[in-house]
Amino acid sequence: MAEQVAAMCEQLIKAVNVIMDAETSQMFRLEALKFCEEFKETNSLCVPCGIQLADKAQPAVVRHFGLQILEHVIKFRWNNMQQQEKVHLKECAMQLLSNGTHPILEEESHIKDVLSRIIVEMIKREWPQHWPDMLKEMEALTSQGEAQTELVMLILLRLAEDVITFQTLPTQRRRDIQHTLTQNMESIFSFMMAILHINVEDYRKLVSEARAHCRVAVATLNTLAGYIDWVSLVYITTGNCHLLEMLCLLLSEPELQLEAAECLLIAISRKGKLEDRKPFMLLFDDVAIHYILSAAQGVEVVERRYIFLKRLCQVLCALGNQLCSLVVNVEVDIPANLSKYMEAILAFTTHSSQFLKSSTVPTWGTLFRHETLSKDAVIVDMAIKYLRTSMTNLVKTGFPSRDDNPSCEYSRVDFDSDEDFNSFFTSFRAQQGEVVRSASRIVPLEAFQIAAEWLQYQIASPIDVGDTASKTAEGLCTALSPSVIQWEAVTFFVECVVTQIFKSLEEKLPIEQSMELLQAVLNYDTKDPLILSCVLANISALFPFVTHRPHFLPQVIYKLFKAITYEVGQDNKAPWTKSVKNVRRHACFSIIKICRDYPRLILPCFDMFYNQVKKLYLSNITLTHMEKCSLIEALVLISNQFNDFAKQQAFLDELMGSVVAEWTSDKMRHVLWDPATFLSFVGADEVVSEQSTDADTTAHNRVRLSFCLFAMLGVVKRARWPADPEDAKAGGFVVGYTAAGAPIYRNSCTAQFLALLPNLLALIRTQNSLFMPENMARLSETFSKAHEVMDAEKNVVLGLPHHLLDNYDSPLYRTQLERMQGFFTALYDNCFQVLGNAGPSLQQDFYTIERLAEEITDLDNALHHQNWLLLYVNGQISLTGVRLFLKQLVLSCPQEYYNSLLCPLLGPLFAYMQQRLNAKWQDDMMMDSVPSASPAQSTEELTELGKCLMKDENIYMSLLTLSFTSLSWKDTANCQRTATMVCWTLLQQVAGRNLLPEAVTWFYTSVLRGLQVHGQHEGCNSALTQLAMHVYENLRPRYMELRVVMTQIPNISVDALDQYDHRLIDPNAQKAGDKKRKDQFKKLIAGTVGKALCQQFRKEVHIRNLPSLFKKTKPDKDMLNSEAFSLSGLFSPEDSAL
Repeated sequence: MAEQVAAMCEQLIKAVNVIMDAETSQMFRLEALKFCEEFKETNSLCVPCGIQLADKAQPAVVRHFGLQILEHVIKFRWNNMQQQEKVHLKECAMQLLSNGTHPILEEESHIKDVLSRIIVEMIKREWPQHWPDMLKEMEALTSQGEAQTELVMLILLRLAEDVITFQTLPTQRRRDIQHTLTQNMESIFSFMMAILHINVEDYRKLVSEARAHCRVAVATLNTLAGYIDWVSLVYITTGNCHLLEMLCLLLSEPELQLEAAECLLIAISRKGKLEDRKPFMLLFDDVAIHYILSAAQGVEVVERRYIFLKRLCQVLCALGNQLCSLVVNVEVDIPANLSKYMEAILAFTTHSSQFLKSSTVPTWGTLFRHETLSKDAVIVDMAIKYLRTSMTNLVKTGFPSRDDNPSCEYSRVDFDSDEDFNSFFTSFRAQQGEVVRSASRIVPLEAFQIAAEWLQYQIASPIDVGDTASKTAEGLCTALSPSVIQWEAVTFFVECVVTQIFKSLEEKLPIEQSMELLQAVLNYDTKDPLILSCVLANISALFPFVTHRPHFLPQVIYKLFKAITYEVGQDNKAPWTKSVKNVRRHACFSIIKICRDYPRLILPCFDMFYNQVKKLYLSNITLTHMEKCSLIEALVLISNQFNDFAKQQAFLDELMGSVVAEWTSDKMRHVLWDPATFLSFVGADEVVSEQSTDADTTAHNRVRLSFCLFAMLGVVKRARWPADPEDAKAGGFVVGYTAAGAPIYRNSCTAQFLALLPNLLALIRTQNSLFMPENMARLSETFSKAHEVMDAEKNVVLGLPHHLLDNYDSPLYRTQLERMQGFFTALYDNCFQVLGNAGPSLQQDFYTIERLAEEITDLDNALHHQNWLLLYVNGQISLTGVRLFLKQLVLSCPQEYYNSLLCPLLGPLFAYMQQRLNAKWQDDMMMDSVPSASPAQSTEELTELGKCLMKDENIYMSLLTLSFTSLSWKDTANCQRTATMVCWTLLQQVAGRNLLPEAVTWFYTSVLRGLQVHGQHEGCNSALTQLAMHVYENLRPRYMELRVVMTQIPNISVDALDQYDHRLIDPNAQKAGDKKRKDQFKKLIAGTVGKALCQQFRKEVHIRNLPSLFKKTKPDKDMLNSEAFSLSGLFSPEDSAL
């Protein structure tokens, strides 16, 4: 036997060396691996060989393999071993713990890890029933030295992780071990605390073994962290929070502070009963706060120290969250030294690290929103300090690639690139905005004073371009220029503060100061586009104050009109950069916003406004079609205040006269109705160079088309009747009343829209037909890729970053192809946006259009029935129509038009979507969403529209097919939503009808197929099991075919199925409770649940249950057969025992 073991060990050592040798060929390495694996699986000498190879005289790699052999035996052979073999293996393992390792500082960490795993695997199989003294044996081991003590800590930690955190055991074994751990927790905690105390003391004495004691202390702290997360709070707070006190003291020990901070964070972050958490308030004591602040001093940018600082910051924030929960709820007094705590939080908020600053933001928000704390004088004072701190924190500094700020050094640790930092800072600034608004609610006047001072200072400051040169013109700023980042920060701050002031103050608004500030902004003149954009944002933010001083209105309007025509230089032919485009867009949107929110204020200035627009249109200044249409939108918004149907209609006729005339002309009709003419008109069939003059004519044609559509959209989107029913009636907007008495309104733009509609529908049909082969062939070489996705959009989809400066210094479209791609995309979107807004805007006048359903259906004929070459574009265009048009159409459609309009439209759409989506998923193509599978909320009640659709057999079969098919698509989120909210909600509407047995079988099989694909996910498993149970219990009594499906499930118990069916079908059978019934059904269909790919080829570990610790004691005699048992006996006064 010994010779066999020695010979086998020699072969195994050779095999391990071959595997680990870098010079070994792939073939020899695979052979060696195969030999080792076969040995572990089949050889009877595993235990003696494993023990011999694990001897500490062997090299570490050989020892590790030997210990792996022993672990493999325990995991996969334990159930088949004899009792004496188990005892022998356990004794050998304990012997390895005792004297099978090198001293603590010399032993390899992976050896310690695998040795602890061996012990834990035995504990999981034998403790406590067959190994009752395990804890005592572990305690005895610690007396043998530091190495053994560290191993014991590793064992206790891994045991807690496997049982509590990862739960890798069968339910009964997990309950047994967890129950025993809980029973012994007092002694376990005392034991760990004692070990920690002893080793910390020895470490501080700086004896020769100081590092060994430090290593044990670290291991003990890591183990404590594994228990603090789930044990009763009593053990954490016992002894007047002795554990927390010790952890605070350890924050001053450089070698132990990180682990101590981890433990402290886990403890203070605990949830639970508020009463049990009251002792945490002791950490607001001066001494505890002092230790935390002292530990934070002088931290360099060294990884371990910086991580410690992050944990310390999280500790303070968790402490603040506990304070907010405890104050008021359990009548905890506000700490006397709250100011000291707040100063500690403020210290982290003013730290150079952007990450640390961001970590404190949620805590500030919680404190400022707290009903009681926000009124405390300390918090009020801190709100002002926080607002002043925000003046620094909102400034975007700290790019990893730069060295212009102390935070850059920390950013190089936290972020991989400037793009990564930029993404973080965008989110960080948004979070700060919420907190600034909360602080402004507490101290509104002080907040406005700070904002005004900052903005005035920025206006007075000279422009600092910095060291990054603009590509556009000399002397202009870039996105990274100091002046730009300051202007962006102050603008964001002003917007947050002013928004909150109007909510918090109604009578004491700082009108005079705000007008003075607005005047300064209006007087500020700059040619830099990035700064001008910020100036416009400040004007928009301060505009609400103009309602109190209307005489400022003309100045504001002139400033915005001037920005609409902004250009960098005098040369109009210079290409516009994105920053220039943004300024002009910003001005347009600001005007629209003012006219939308304050139309009554603008109405007296309507003539001036209209004349200014006419002046712009007639001038030689270049205006894009979007800018022209933005001005049209603004005029329409003001005209809504006429409250006179005839007057507004006359104005709209004048405003849109040229658009209607051009759009309805014979020439335009010929262009819009014929694909070949259309392509020629827009220049898509011409070969052009970037400098070609011929392109100017077709470019002008594209602009004309785009302008007409934008103008249509602006009028249809903005024209409305008065909100007040009386004003609407007096103005001639009411044409009748519904049967329920609701007024029926008319829109002033109806006549124009109806005149424009035929050619609009023709244009959509023409665009849908552009993907037919003959029209694709008409595209010139220049524009052969005009229907493909633009490169910029591809980069967005792929998540490819672009340099920050490219957002501002690069032209909007770089090539003729990109211009054409942008034109086609915008044109198609705008067509559907016009149609989508027509329903809410025109209402009855739109839904009563003759043959509307047929006209809209015709739009989709080309879309659904052509063999397109570009499948991606096909899908995108389908979604465009659904998103921009059909969704709006459905939401605004009156109920009386459901049958005549929506059913004929949605029926073919659902059928097409079902066919297309199913084909996509069969090709394993992932989609972001499924249109019909995501209702707004979980409900078993369908809307009136839903009930109407479910009356049509074709529609409800399409919906059911789509819903049940999607259960087996490789999209877990969709599966869970559909199973929970859609499938049964739809099916129960038709369950009472005469469904074909084949259809019912298919529905049920689809659910089981979903379980096979997604059953390994807990959320999907629960939703699909519930759905399968609904289908089976409701349809099984009428459809015997469902039982046939059940019998085909692997490993199903036919007897259990018979019992379940008997209770389900027999009205006299005893019914089980809901939970028991669900558990029984879950067991019946368990064979359908598939495994995750990562689990399919994994060897299963089987852990047998031991005799239960929770046995119920049986009565000594049968009460039912007892002579004394009777109802009268139970309530007899003589029966004193009862």
